Amino acid sequence: MTPVWRKSFWLMLGASLILFLSLGTRHGFGLFLAPMSTEFGWGREVFAFAMALQNLAWGIAQPFAGALADRFGARSTVLAGGVLYAAGLVLMGYADSPLSLSISAGLLIGIGLSGTSFSVILGVVGRAVPAEKRSVAMGIAAAAGSFGQFAMLPGTLGLIEWLGWAAALVVLGLLAALVVPLAAMIKDRPSVAHGPEQTLGEALREACSHSGFWLLAFGFFVCGFQVVFIGVHLPSYLEDKHLPVIVGTTVLALVGLFNVFGTYIAGWLGQRHSKPRLLSALYLARAVVIALFIALPLTVWTAYAFGIAMGLLWLSTVPLTNGAIATMFGVRNLSMLGGIVFLFHQVGSFLGGWLGGYLFDRTGSYDLVWHISIALSIVAAVLNWPIREQPAIRLQGVQA
Repeated sequence: MTPVWRKSFWLMLGASLILFLSLGTRHGFGLFLAPMSTEFGWGREVFAFAMALQNLAWGIAQPFAGALADRFGARSTVLAGGVLYAAGLVLMGYADSPLSLSISAGLLIGIGLSGTSFSVILGVVGRAVPAEKRSVAMGIAAAAGSFGQFAMLPGTLGLIEWLGWAAALVVLGLLAALVVPLAAMIKDRPSVAHGPEQTLGEALREACSHSGFWLLAFGFFVCGFQVVFIGVHLPSYLEDKHLPVIVGTTVLALVGLFNVFGTYIAGWLGQRHSKPRLLSALYLARAVVIALFIALPLTVWTAYAFGIAMGLLWLSTVPLTNGAIATMFGVRNLSMLGGIVFLFHQVGSFLGGWLGGYLFDRTGSYDLVWHISIALSIVAAVLNWPIREQPAIRLQGVQA
């Protein structure tokens, strides 16, 4: 193994482990909805709002975290994010009011995630590997986060059953603190060798004047709406339908397991086919899967089938979306530009998480939100189809 590939290997390993911990922990938050709401006598909107605030804070902080990582290297950004994430989890374990829950689970964890999740980490990966390997490398790193969901969900449920929800959150906070030493593996020194140097303002003006950038952003909004609604509310939805608690956990674990394959396959396909066209196909497939899930009689096995199908489509949008941004605008400002697109994802996440709880408390059903998710999938497919995946004029003739 040459020194260059050895460096890339250790960076990829560190990036994958960080995503494993940060996203694996985050995908288990839906398991805390029922026990916390029951203990404090909250409606589902209280917990749903805290999760929605988490996603919104994550999204708002993400472009700033990305800009810092692009300009000064990602290690310090990851380090700060890991500290905030761990502190938020521990304080969430002591939350006893809507305000304390919103501060800990909402603001602290949300800002912490901005430094330990996709936009920053995939920006590092995009700069570390050659352009022809970029899509697959991003798929591998995203798959690590998905495997974290599969591996940590059963463990999270076991901690809740063994220690109670409060102590389980403290343990998860200690696990999240492992991101701090792992940040040492992120040896990211952004280089200007990938194309003409740009200021942040120039990069923003270039992206904001490109219709494809906004179409990617609005499409990513739909992804956020769907995955957070499902991640937060699906366990309770299945319980409402009189399925055992373990079924909801298993379904989300299946989503994580099969997303490992889905994200890798998406990255592989993205090297060979148009990423925007793949995104359109992916969103249409989501519409079909959700429609079948709510139309067919619900059983344990149809729930498991839904988890497998959604897993293949879950975060496959991430390497395709970030890969398209890298192709169009280069990698110099990838974390920041990816962070702006991710902000739209998180606005969708806020609405998906909060609206699920709001409409359930007022109608006693999640049916309307499921139908909104189907309609949004069709909109996202239409938005992604006309995007032309080609380098911006500044980069034409230059290696991205």
